[in-house]
Amino acid sequence: MIDSILLVATRITTFVQQQPLSNASGFFFARNDRLFLVSSRHVLVDRPSHHFPDRIEIELHVDPANLAESRKFSIPLYRGGRCLWRQGRDSAGDVDVAVIEVERSALPVPTLLRAFGPEHLPGCGDRVEIGGSVLVVGFPLGFHDTLHHMPVVRQAVLASSYGLRFKGEGYFLTDARTHRGTSGAPVVMRVTAADAVDAGLPWLLLGVHSARLDVGSRDLELDEALGLNCAWYADILMTLTAG
Repeated sequence: MIDSILLVATRITTFVQQQPLSNASGFFFARNDRLFLVSSRHVLVDRPSHHFPDRIEIELHVDPANLAESRKFSIPLYRGGRCLWRQGRDSAGDVDVAVIEVERSALPVPTLLRAFGPEHLPGCGDRVEIGGSVLVVGFPLGFHDTLHHMPVVRQAVLASSYGLRFKGEGYFLTDARTHRGTSGAPVVMRVTAADAVDAGLPWLLLGVHSARLDVGSRDLELDEALGLNCAWYADILMTLTAG
């Protein structure tokens, strides 16, 4: 028995043709029988760092009886010169979240995975309190269970009021130790089975981890890094997966 949340996240490797570029995190989101891979937008393209992959690979479990069996699954990022992903934008500007549809018919048979859906997004009756405990499920520095191909989780605390757009941007803050490779990881909060809409996946999807935050005026010798992170609100997925 394993926790279902571990089957939602997947490790992403970006490529230019056969040349690997970077490692990142992602997760699955399903809506109206369509399956999407979610990650940070900067994983798929990032002009400031000259990061321009043309495809990504994810790792899929292909044997429910043996989690050590996996297969790499390649997803092109462009077709006919046009990008295949959708990226977020709101009234404050760009949102560092992107989705790309995964053709279910192209997946290996069988494929063992779980996916969040609209029912896992927080609603008016869900209490998400400042200082509350959350998890970030991903692949920091590409680190993971290399035998069973599972992510690791980092404990985090909500460091800003959930529901308020921090500085007017579409994200909230978490207090956690994070690393490169965690970009695109889901930020989740456990709910009791009695309250869960989906008892098989009893988690609320709060956000998508993006990056560590720092203060430009920090003295690099005297002041430690803040240890705060930006997580974009997950409700952007309802816009990105519509239609």
